[in-house]
Amino acid sequence: MSLAASQILLPDLFSTLSLKFSTNPWYKEASEESRAWISSYDLIPDRKRIFFFQGVSELLCANSYPYASRDQLRTVCDFVNLLFVVDEVSDDQSGIDALNTGRIFLNAMADINWDDGSELSNITKDFRSRFAAFAGPNNFRRFIKLCEEYIECVAVEAELREHGQVADLSTYIPLRRNNSAVPLCFSLIEHMLAVDIDDRHYDNTDFVNAYWAACDYVCWSNDLYSYDMEQSKGIHGNNAVSVLMNEYGIGLQEAADMIGAQCAGFADTYISSKQRLAQTLGSDSDAVHFIDALGCWMIGNLHWSFDSLRYFGPQHLEVKETRVVVLRPKEIGGETSPPPSAE
Repeated sequence: MSLAASQILLPDLFSTLSLKFSTNPWYKEASEESRAWISSYDLIPDRKRIFFFQGVSELLCANSYPYASRDQLRTVCDFVNLLFVVDEVSDDQSGIDALNTGRIFLNAMADINWDDGSELSNITKDFRSRFAAFAGPNNFRRFIKLCEEYIECVAVEAELREHGQVADLSTYIPLRRNNSAVPLCFSLIEHMLAVDIDDRHYDNTDFVNAYWAACDYVCWSNDLYSYDMEQSKGIHGNNAVSVLMNEYGIGLQEAADMIGAQCAGFADTYISSKQRLAQTLGSDSDAVHFIDALGCWMIGNLHWSFDSLRYFGPQHLEVKETRVVVLRPKEIGGETSPPPSAE
């Protein structure tokens, strides 16, 4: 297929991920309740409200936690909506301001009695009270630690963006893992499965390899799909596409193809490591059930990326079919710049 310089042919990630997809039957009810909850707090600027809800982050949750009960799905919808709010706010902030925003989120999550009177503090504590009531002690302790790492990396991302810098690949990988909040979303699985995994499993080689392969798969595929939206807003520096282009001096299509190959490798590592873990621990092990549930995130995120308007706008179904992305013009002062003239 011949493409213009302003187009990308997305690699077919669906063909390299042989995982079963299903979605949660409680999506409509949980979505409506979570949207009402997030809207009850004055956190989303009017200029971002429509875009925020068009992203249907609740559908991401329904796809990624198809086994959750109605109450559990509502809880994770609330958390992912809260993360999107923190992400949207910090996208417009300097490194220092993003860190301050993150500290409010972190302090309210770590200590139910902490309060600075802000809406972000109030909504975070509301979520915390519900999650803490059901999470096991190991799960909750790891969750708070992941919150700390998430906030640290969000601030680093903001600093890089502020200075117009693109991280090198070795810096980017751990940075992206944590500022994506994917490990945080993974940690909610223990609550839904009613398990509290012992720390020793997080030192098991197969467990760790499957865990990070699933995380990297979600992060890199998300970067691929979100690149056009991010480049139009000028916030694409913390994206695997930009990192690979900068690291290897390659073009946009080459970087997209490289991500496709990387994701295929992540999928293979996840499947093989999960199989070895089941052979070692037994298929009924809590750790195996947890790792198996990570696959729902991998395949669920792929489907959501094309069922939502967040990344591809009104053309999302067309892009899913053709895999061709026509790059959007850069936004200028909240408006989009005119497309370049054809020559």
